Amino acid sequence: MAFTWHVPTKVLFGAGKLGELHKEIPFGKKALIVISNGRSTKTNGSLDKLLEELKIWGVESVIFNKIGANPTEPATQEGVEFGRENNCDFVIGLGGGSVLDAAKTIAAVIPQKSGRVWDFILFGTGGKQPLTEKMLPYIAITTSAGTGSEVDAGAVITNPATNEKTAFFGKFPDLAIVDPLYMLTVPKHFTAYQGFDAFFHNAEGYISNACNEMSAMIELTAIEKLAKYLPIAVNDGKNLEARTQVAFANTLGGFSMDVCVCTSEHSLEHALSAYHPELPHGAGLIMLSVAYFSHFVEKHACDEKFIDMARAMGKNATKAEDFIDALKEMQAACGVDNLKMSDYGITPDEFPKMVKNTREAMGFLLRFDPVALSDEDMLNIYQKSYR
Repeated sequence: MAFTWHVPTKVLFGAGKLGELHKEIPFGKKALIVISNGRSTKTNGSLDKLLEELKIWGVESVIFNKIGANPTEPATQEGVEFGRENNCDFVIGLGGGSVLDAAKTIAAVIPQKSGRVWDFILFGTGGKQPLTEKMLPYIAITTSAGTGSEVDAGAVITNPATNEKTAFFGKFPDLAIVDPLYMLTVPKHFTAYQGFDAFFHNAEGYISNACNEMSAMIELTAIEKLAKYLPIAVNDGKNLEARTQVAFANTLGGFSMDVCVCTSEHSLEHALSAYHPELPHGAGLIMLSVAYFSHFVEKHACDEKFIDMARAMGKNATKAEDFIDALKEMQAACGVDNLKMSDYGITPDEFPKMVKNTREAMGFLLRFDPVALSDEDMLNIYQKSYR
């Protein structure tokens, strides 16, 4: 029953909520708006709406638009320097999980007296320096449903020089806006990848040895919502009800990570996309998922929890294996059951170095697996997942 619940982020959730930003007290005089290097925020209208809201506030803004998928340390550091040069006193992240992670990191590092972003990374080759100065106020506006980054204090940053993709810890956003109106244009395949990222945040949390009564309530609700509504959102992207339910489950996944911890599926995937950054994080998780969860089912690590999840997914479950069946059916319904590592240039001879990378860059999540994974276990999961 033991848990600590401390989520200081104010959340505005629902269709049209971005249009209520001006009702909040301004966070400063000049905003650094962090967006992706693509066109999504212009296509979905969220950038224009945000600028309209800031105009009502009467604050200045500048835009930093150099964040790609799997945000890198160099790009994030460039954002830090851009924010300093423009004397920005608060940060707004507008976009998907990569943008929110980068913006969160930028808001934390701008006020620091010295050091680069990687100096404040606590794992792998990171400098392990503490953040001594108070983080700038930060608003997270999510336009996708995948990471839950709008309500947690963590971020994931990749160092391309060392092929490390690992965690950065800043602080919680001061304000989060989750407006499904700006998710209606997310392409079908990215809707699926992002939705499964949210699904695995919750499924990993539920089988984690850090699971507690509060997180279990969150996780099973999110799993139920995603199993029912993600296939609808994937196949009918303009369905606002489905988009809203998936967005809700995604934010729940962020809350799950606030009060619980994911397991090593995320560590294993981060090693894949650290070496192959063109691989979308959610796609990598999907590729690993059947072999990964089957390993714990075969070990009878937490049979009742797998049955619980399968029932939340609509199965009349009586055994742990029913969860694997439900997972396969959900992936087929979303059209992502035939993803191949080989399509992204991944080869089996890379797996040993990825096992090593998993331990060194994101090994802290291994502590939360329901039973311990050996290097051989991880290698077998990679091999069984390969196509």
